[in-house]
This record gives sequence, C-alpha cells and structure tokens, in this order.
Amino acid sequence: MKSRSRLDAVELQVFHHLLASIPEEMGTALRAAAFSPNIKERLDFSCAITAPDGSMAAQASHIPVHLGSAHITARHLLREVPMEPGDLVLVNDPWRGGTHLPDVTVFAPVFLPRAKRPSFGVIVRAHHADLGGATPGSMGPAQDVHGEGLVIPPVRFHRRGVVDEDLLAMVLANTRTPEERRGDLIAQAAAATLGRERLLDLAKARGATRLQAAITALQAHAASATRALLRSWPDGSARAALSMDGPGTPTLRVRIEKRGDRLTVDFTGTDAEVAQPINANEAITLSCVFYAVRLLLGRDLPTNSGVLEPIEVVLPEGCLLNARRPSPVAGGNVETSQRLVDLLLAALAHFAPGRMPAASQGTMNNVTLGGRRADGSPFTFYETLGGGVGAGPTGAGESGLHSHMTNTLNTPIEALEHAIPVLLRRYALREGSGGAGQYRGGEGLVREFEARVPMVGAILATRRHEAASGAQGGDPGAPAQDRLTRGGDESEVLSGTSFSLAAGDRLTIATPGGGGFGRTR
Repeated sequence: MKSRSRLDAVELQVFHHLLASIPEEMGTALRAAAFSPNIKERLDFSCAITAPDGSMAAQASHIPVHLGSAHITARHLLREVPMEPGDLVLVNDPWRGGTHLPDVTVFAPVFLPRAKRPSFGVIVRAHHADLGGATPGSMGPAQDVHGEGLVIPPVRFHRRGVVDEDLLAMVLANTRTPEERRGDLIAQAAAATLGRERLLDLAKARGATRLQAAITALQAHAASATRALLRSWPDGSARAALSMDGPGTPTLRVRIEKRGDRLTVDFTGTDAEVAQPINANEAITLSCVFYAVRLLLGRDLPTNSGVLEPIEVVLPEGCLLNARRPSPVAGGNVETSQRLVDLLLAALAHFAPGRMPAASQGTMNNVTLGGRRADGSPFTFYETLGGGVGAGPTGAGESGLHSHMTNTLNTPIEALEHAIPVLLRRYALREGSGGAGQYRGGEGLVREFEARVPMVGAILATRRHEAASGAQGGDPGAPAQDRLTRGGDESEVLSGTSFSLAAGDRLTIATPGGGGFGRTR
C-alpha cells in the first residue's frame, strides 16, 4: 500500500502543473482588473506560491527579478507580522521583503482548517507607476531611499477580510495618481484572494497532506536536478568583473567556486554602495543568481527555491549588491540586475563552455513621465523598453525584446496615447545596432515621444556609453542614445537623467543592440 505522503512521478508532475496554474490564473485576474497601462498592458507584475517556511513553492512565467526575490519575501513577512485567516499583508520596503519602492507586494497567508499558522502563502507583486518621491514615477535621481518615494513596511492591508481604510488612505496620500493606485491595489488584493481560494480548493480536492508533501517533493526535485547539473561540471573556480557605465561607474566582481555538487557565488570585492539609485539589495542579487543557474537547467523543471539549495551566496554588507538602508535602490532592480546577469554568465561560461550567448542590451531603459493634463488632472507614466538580444551558438539574437531579468511587453501606442498626453512619432527597430558575427546580435528599438503639454521626465538606464559585448569573436552591439528635440529640428544628446518637456518637444530613445556571436566568415 502506497504511503499517504509519498507521491509517484506521475502524481508529482500533476501537482507541478496544478500549482503553477494558480499563479498564472492570478496574473490573468490581475491584468483584467488593473487600472494602469503598466500592469494591464505591459504586464509588469508577478505571482507566486510560498511554502510553510516562506520559501517559493511555484511561480507563473512572469518577471525573473520579481520572482527570484520571492524566495525571501514571505520569510520576512511571516517573521514580522502576526497573521490571521483573511488577512492581506502589504510591503515594498527593500530591506524587509521588497525590491524597489514602486514594486508593491500583496501577500495572502493561506490557513488550512484548524491551522494556527499559515500553511502556505500567495504573492502578488506589481510595479506601480508612482509611489511619491521627488520625481513622477518614483524612478528618478535620488540620494537616499526616502527621496525615491513612500516606504511601506510589512503591514496588514486587510484584517480578517476587511480593508484597513486608514492604511489605504495613507498610501494614496503619498502618490501623485491616487485613483490609479487605488485601482491597482484593489486588483492585487483580488488576485491574491483568488490565489488563496484556489490553494484551499486544491488542498480540499487532493488532500492537505498530499499537497504539502508535493511541495516538499517538488523543491527536493529541483535541488536534486541542480546538484546533478553541478556534478556534470569540472571542479574549479572562475572570476569575472565589469564596470557599470551609470552613475559613479562602480565595478561588480564575482568569484564562483564549484566543488562536487555545491556552488559558492562570492561577490567579495564589489565596489561599495553609492549615493545614486543603482544599488541593489539582497533580494535582487539572489534573484540574479537564481535566474542564471535556472537558465542552465532543464526547461520542464519545477521552478522553486529548491534550485538554490546547493548554492551558497557570499554577499558583503554595504557593497553595491547588498546596500544598507537608506541607500537609493530604484535602479538596482532594473539596471544593476541586468549587468549582474552579464557578470554571472561570464563567470559560468568557464563551467559550461560554448553555451553562453553574447551580451544582450543589459538595461531596461526605464522611462518615467509626469505632469498635468489640459484639464488639470495629474498623470504619471512608466515603461521599460526592449532592445537587442545577444546572439548565441545556435543563431542570431532576437530584436526589440525585453530580456533576462525583465519579461514585460511594450506599451501599445493606442494605450499610451490614451493614458497620457503624448504622441508617439516613431516606433521602429534600430537598424544596424546589433553586433556583427557568425550570428548577428538583435537590433535595438527607436521610440520617439512628443509632449502635448508641459511635463517632466527621467530616464534611468545604463549602456549609454558601453556596448553589449560579443562572444567568441563577435562584435559588440551599438550603445544606446537618448536625444531631446526642442521646438524645431535641432536636437541634443540627453546628458542627465532628468529633463523637462514643453508642448511640442520630442524625446527620442534609441536602445542598445545585442552582441554578435562568432567571427564573421
């Protein structure tokens, strides 16, 4: 007779897909109910399920930089917040389970019948287009996190199913677009509540004991697969370093040591935190390690915290990748994470020769705009822009895509022009921006905005001076360029990160191309 807690391979695969379907459905519900184009159109959100200890049990195919940090988010919340059935917890604090301030997380604890503490949890993380701070969009230049916007510690948003209206009012009072934020927060709460109901339904249908056993077994399976991958590599160590071309040009360093079925990823030697918004926290760095290793594993493997079980991460406190409060961190999530992937893949190439592609664009090209419409109503807007993907050993890089730590879409022109007072004058591939080689790197994009009313904006990005490198003799891609055209046809290269636009002014962003792979024959 089969043990009640032991699952065979077929049943384990069934649970794998059942669990993954829940955060996928949560994401569909969030998109349908959200107010902002950033969530509804660009899909800048992620959903996941957590295990009793707060580790990640399952995820949807959403955004890597969001989901990798989910390994530790629930652990912070379970430790700090007393929870009851029906509660929802809100957080964006980068040092207590968050990433950067615009990423607001709603966590729903899931209590099985008669349970005294949460048996599982569901996470809904979404990027809000404004959480206060010095500049619209909460992604502009700042010298500390308080200049970036409102910091929300782990707090109960719903108490036993009832919204805390005082808390909601406080959050909305600290944003330039309160009605849009209200709609997005309510949509997140609805998606989290749906996920909680689906987990309870699954526990009832399949049995709570078997569900808990399945989560444990799936995490063990992911850990076993990671150890098997590591055993296939030669023992040894590899180093890599790169300098970011953003503010302060800090250097990132890593040493990766592999022994048997264990991996140590050591960031000792990375430059110290800076008073610029490109610092990363532990959650972001862990996301990048998780992502880089997961790339090398089988496609059908369950994606959960088990992947990290054979990996030790050494992360010195106070370095750029583990910045201390109150360092500004808006760009760590979107820019430093992209370059950190480049760093990790460069080092991992020592253990998996011939498998690593050329560098992709290496930036998310973050654009924020804000002001008031002709009728006086406020608006804020945020989007990231795709670019060239690095070519690899099997073919050319894709063009105009978001890559690596982002997995969002573009903002459709119709939605963009409906949401804010701009005209999109040009949107095209940037021909010739991909690096040459046996296989050519992908092309970047050109996107040109024309302001219809006065507004202010910011671009938080790197790879404006340094190009995406080629691999195996391939050429680098073209670096990005941002230009302002004021009034007539004379344009200037945008040298700073923030700017203002008068009605009729145009902002043109040409995003980086990807690196080429192999020598041109």
